[in-house]
Amino acid sequence: MQTAATPRPVPQGFMQALEARFGPACETGLAARAHHGASESQYQTLLPDAVVFAQNTQDVVDCVNLCRAAGVAIVPYGAGTSLEGHTLPVEGGVSLDLSRMDRVLAVSHADFDCIVQPGIRREALNTHLRDTGLFFPIDPGANATIGGMASTRASGTNAVRYGTMREAVLGLEVVTPQGKIIRTGRRAKKSAAGYDLTRLYIGAEGTLGIITAITLRLHPVPEAILSATCTFESLAGAVETVVQAFHCGVPMARIELLDAMQVRAVNLRSKLGLPEAPTLFFEFHGSEAGVAEQVETVRALATANGGGAFAWATLAEERNRLWRARHEAYYAAVNLRPGAIGLTTDVCVPMSRLAECILATRAELDQCPVPATIVGHVGDGNFHLIFSIDPEAPEEMAAVEALNQRMVKRALAMDGTCTGEHGVGLGKQHCLVDELGEDAVDLMRTLKRALDPDNLLNPGKIFRS
Repeated sequence: MQTAATPRPVPQGFMQALEARFGPACETGLAARAHHGASESQYQTLLPDAVVFAQNTQDVVDCVNLCRAAGVAIVPYGAGTSLEGHTLPVEGGVSLDLSRMDRVLAVSHADFDCIVQPGIRREALNTHLRDTGLFFPIDPGANATIGGMASTRASGTNAVRYGTMREAVLGLEVVTPQGKIIRTGRRAKKSAAGYDLTRLYIGAEGTLGIITAITLRLHPVPEAILSATCTFESLAGAVETVVQAFHCGVPMARIELLDAMQVRAVNLRSKLGLPEAPTLFFEFHGSEAGVAEQVETVRALATANGGGAFAWATLAEERNRLWRARHEAYYAAVNLRPGAIGLTTDVCVPMSRLAECILATRAELDQCPVPATIVGHVGDGNFHLIFSIDPEAPEEMAAVEALNQRMVKRALAMDGTCTGEHGVGLGKQHCLVDELGEDAVDLMRTLKRALDPDNLLNPGKIFRS
């Protein structure tokens, strides 16, 4: 997929001012610019004019002020792992890399929270927390930065029990397009004070402000953790087990669906040795007695729906290996076809329509000429398609895009959403209008114009101005 780029002209003297302020933390070489203009997905590389590596909040303020004075676009950048082109500099400008702002600023064991800089990655945060008895549960497939996860309202395998970044973030420090530093909330677990600015910035994809600190809700490490896989005779049986477990109120931490082709892909990449059939990955958290009760309920449901015996991963090393394989599902699926590029998309529907939506989508995939897998956080109605596309065959991209549009239309007809996890970015802007209507999207444009009248921050994302 090609992405139309309309770079803004960079005023004379701007690059010299940027280099004078940031020195070696400002890079203009082709390698750095290409890295920050590339995407893990299907979009073409678009080069920023410069890359600035921020070390602290004042660096962000100074970069914003220089860019505002010159009318130059700014694109916040974390790990670059988003899948809808969020970090592509479609109007050129400065890629503001926050990955060096990667410190844990404070941890409160008594209050179950912490304050972190935006560049820390989720795995590094949990390593830091390892000896506290607390953990941060939000785990998208990539080892993303916390700032990027907040900006895209990220989710993950634990969302069925612990929620998404929307629930995990208590407050933010944000640099506005005017170079002001604001705080959107404090550490209280709830507040009725004014507009909910925290939620305004979560999921805004860097278009309204630049996040420079995040206060996060943490959770105690459970007394007992058990993981398991279960293979099913049919995709329908696996999905029905999920829906029935949900209706029974089983508080599972994780419940992930992999179709047969996705199992084949993770076997090849991660050497799991699973039967190549529709499979559920489970994880149960709680007390010893509570986990045992959850297991028996789900085992009975699985057996009634054509599930086989549970294969247990009881040791931490076994569990980590299992979930790492799940987190690397995208790379595994793309690599089913040497030399392919990946396109991944997602929808989310009410649980009562999940089986219908997945089975209809799988039937379409069976007729599609492009290899594709289904994998998903089905415990909350969210699933993904991962296509492995020949970059030299434009007809494959056309077929995939058409199938994606039909899947989104199907999800919306079920009162679902065009994206439960990936965000809008560049790829689903027209879907946002289909989902919410032109008036709602116009209201978003009004907010964008009010907060960022010069359209400096990540222009071209979520909607066209």
